Amino acid sequence: MSKLHLYKATTRWTGNNGEGTVSYTGYGRNHDISIPGKPDLKCSSDPAFRGDSARHNPEDLLVSALSGCHMLWYLHLCAENGVVVTEYVDEAKGEMEFNRNGSGQFREVVLSPKVAVLEESMITKANALHHEANKMCFLARSMNFPVSHKPTAFVSTISQQ
Repeated sequence: MSKLHLYKATTRWTGNNGEGTVSYTGYGRNHDISIPGKPDLKCSSDPAFRGDSARHNPEDLLVSALSGCHMLWYLHLCAENGVVVTEYVDEAKGEMEFNRNGSGQFREVVLSPKVAVLEESMITKANALHHEANKMCFLARSMNFPVSHKPTAFVSTISQQ
């Protein structure tokens, strides 16, 4: 039998400028996301959709969630496979296309992790484990668009102590 995990979030619109949604340009896109026991996220829409560029937007959060999920699975698999990772940085990018009716969808997300490993002998395995992490990531498995990766592994300049 499979185990179910439940995640809860409350999204509260804070962009009522006094007239509600009387016009498309008359209301703010700001909103707060509250998750029990965690700091609130101050969010908005993308600036292209009249949002506040200083706040997180749903598209940014989707790309960062995919990046984080991949990283966590990758580190898990590295630990299980004897690959010692000392640094990990991912510059993830998501590409979204728009339809004539104003809707849109992501076409793809590309993860570009740069991973430092302890020894040169670990580089081949370190790069290969990204493929396995992509197959395990809960979020990547749930998307209806490709989540690919272009990893770079290199030997760490930080010595283990």
